[in-house]
Amino acid sequence: MGQAGPSNGVWEEWGLYATVRNMPSAHKEMLRFGIPLALLTVLLIFFVPPLFPATWLLAKMALALAGLVAALLLGFVCYFFRDPERVVPGDEAIIVSAADGLVVSVEEYEEPDFHLGPMIRIAVFLSVFDVHVNRSPVDGVVKSTVYKAGQFLDVRHPHSSTRNECRSWWLETPGGPVAVRQIAGLIARRIVAWAGEGSTLGRGERFGMIRFGSRTEVFLPLECTVLVKPGDRVAGAATPIARWPGNS
Repeated sequence: MGQAGPSNGVWEEWGLYATVRNMPSAHKEMLRFGIPLALLTVLLIFFVPPLFPATWLLAKMALALAGLVAALLLGFVCYFFRDPERVVPGDEAIIVSAADGLVVSVEEYEEPDFHLGPMIRIAVFLSVFDVHVNRSPVDGVVKSTVYKAGQFLDVRHPHSSTRNECRSWWLETPGGPVAVRQIAGLIARRIVAWAGEGSTLGRGERFGMIRFGSRTEVFLPLECTVLVKPGDRVAGAATPIARWPGNS
């Protein structure tokens, strides 16, 4: 009797299924765009031109140009969905940025989604060239998450925070409630969530992303000490944006 082959589960562990399953979530999102663009690039450059007669020079040149454009788009998609590892500050009193980008406002603001009252709002603008993975600013448990449909105004527009499509997160922490808002922008048309209600998130842990330009807002208790100002560049999980009270 011959030796039995591996079960389907084992084959899956050895194959592409396991590779994709174990990828960081941002890379899985990249495959949605990257695979079609890669196939299109190969077709336009290598397979379609030989189908035309040698005298159809303009058609071949047009296909080559289209293939180049597809290749450039593929390169941008790979760049956009990058997800670098970050070193979280060792000081547990530090609250870290939830996103990469430019701090555009630091102000007292009424938290709009969970009615948590007046809080410190730190808003970060993400351009298409920033890393778009969102990370938890604190250690906490997701008490609630709410999605709201809306418009797609440029996130630098003063009404984008209240009118645009967004997903909000309420994190319960020992120091009090913290909220994070992912806001879609003019180009960003999808907010992706990788966690849910009841999830326990560590400081700097990935919980979602916004595709192609956006805004991320963090709401903190008024007692926290803010460490950034408008105009500062921040990196998700790595840049301290505030400190819990009593830990100066």
